[in-house]
Amino acid sequence: MTTKAMFQKTEINEKNPVFSSIRSIIETAFYGNNVQEIKDLTEAYQLAKESAGTIETDLPIAHVNELGLPSEAKVLVFNDGEIVGRTASARRIIGKPNVDCATYEKILREAVYQSRNRKFYSGKVFVGLDKAFSAQSHLLIPEGFENNLYSYLLNFQLATAAEKEKYQQSTAFSEGDFYLFCDPEWTNADYPDGLVLLDPLHNAAAVLGLRYFGELKKATLTLAWAMANRHGFVACHGGMKQYRLEDTAYTMAVFGLSGSGKSTITLAKHSEKMPVTILHDDAFVISRSDGSATALEPAYFDKTQDYPADDLSIDFFLTCQNVGVTLDPDGKKVLVTSDIRNGNGRTVKSRFVTPNRTDHLKEKIDAVFWLTKDDSLPPVLRINDPILSAVFGLTLATKRSSAENIRDTQLDQLVIEPFANPFRAYPLQEDYQAFRDLFSKQRTQCYILNTGHFNGEKVTPETTLTSIEKIVHQTTQFEPFGPLSEISYLPIAGFSLPLEEKQYIDLFKQRLAVRLRFIEEQEGYDHLPAEAGECLKSLLEKWQQGFP
Repeated sequence: MTTKAMFQKTEINEKNPVFSSIRSIIETAFYGNNVQEIKDLTEAYQLAKESAGTIETDLPIAHVNELGLPSEAKVLVFNDGEIVGRTASARRIIGKPNVDCATYEKILREAVYQSRNRKFYSGKVFVGLDKAFSAQSHLLIPEGFENNLYSYLLNFQLATAAEKEKYQQSTAFSEGDFYLFCDPEWTNADYPDGLVLLDPLHNAAAVLGLRYFGELKKATLTLAWAMANRHGFVACHGGMKQYRLEDTAYTMAVFGLSGSGKSTITLAKHSEKMPVTILHDDAFVISRSDGSATALEPAYFDKTQDYPADDLSIDFFLTCQNVGVTLDPDGKKVLVTSDIRNGNGRTVKSRFVTPNRTDHLKEKIDAVFWLTKDDSLPPVLRINDPILSAVFGLTLATKRSSAENIRDTQLDQLVIEPFANPFRAYPLQEDYQAFRDLFSKQRTQCYILNTGHFNGEKVTPETTLTSIEKIVHQTTQFEPFGPLSEISYLPIAGFSLPLEEKQYIDLFKQRLAVRLRFIEEQEGYDHLPAEAGECLKSLLEKWQQGFP
């Protein structure tokens, strides 16, 4: 098996790299006499259905037998309070500068102690769905939050007997299992936004004072991506699909923050002439040795705003968070989607929403598409240099969305989020090198898709998907992007490139300068190779010389 949960007595000592103070505090809590282990989804469903505040809709769940759910299972809704998105300000990562381990040991010990008088539930899942990469994860959560436990067991792969047998055949790494302690009712005046404490080197995390289910999902993925990075994989917060053509296959990945179109592109259905296989729309890893890819989750944690109440995809909803409920003409309880109740309504959807789903792709990736909402970029760019390809991922510019717990005034601001992964728990240069090697050693192509606005015109999903199809079929005619030989663009009706306008020339120059400044600001823990900045400086010089 990949990770270890049990140890010989001779292995239990301070020299074993699996152990740490944070991990030991968290794991020990799992063995308290106030903890009940939940071993199957039927039990988890029943607990969640009976939990105070749960709404049992009249929407039946499809594929209950395959999922291990009772035949009468319905979609369950549970709504949080004020906070309905991730809280980045709450995250603390042990090992990063200015994060004092001793301080957080004390806070965590006290949090576990204060929780002793309440009942807790535990559950086990597997993260990573192929023998190439898999880890076992344990969640501990208090009574009253059964819905989050149920969603967690659905979102990842429940550790059933059949799955355990498969897990025994997984590649073994010298790592311990993941352990997550969660107490949404924890409070501390010094941490008004809550606390998400991560010890990625020892596969442990605590989510304190936060109810939003996405915190559990992303904390787990943070540990999985960090472990993958240590063992020869590229950690990917993105979507991957494979087009099956007549005599070949085309495998592509898209990377972008929530709201950039990542799921729309990954899960899009194409014509019968372009059948696709879906790996996942949010989390996977790529082997640096052979280019194969493995999904980390069977289910999808998706925005409900994308699904009107009569959308057929609702048949595959399992749980919902932060959505409304109303009655249909038959008096049955149904969902109010479209983010009418609040922003960032969410659902855990089953894997059966994509019948063309796979958990592992053995073929190496053909192309990476960076998704941006940078209005200085045309809808489709092709990058012809491996260093610049990695640099544009490193300086991926996009806009925040309601998936994050931020002020409304921040939603429209352009920000840089390297490789669209705000959940990195290791130095930034390691991701840079991993993607650079993907472009140089595995000869993966690179494209940039602007899914926002260009020249005041909105780039529609239809425009983006049509462009991707042309790229896959190799029917595109890219043209030079001004004086920059490393970049070409795809001419698209309605989106002419205004290279004769000084305003646009200055805007593109300004955006390059913003990217360069970001790279130069990364020091110490996140310092970057000199080539990253030099690459952009060269690009700026060529742009300036091309438009004297």
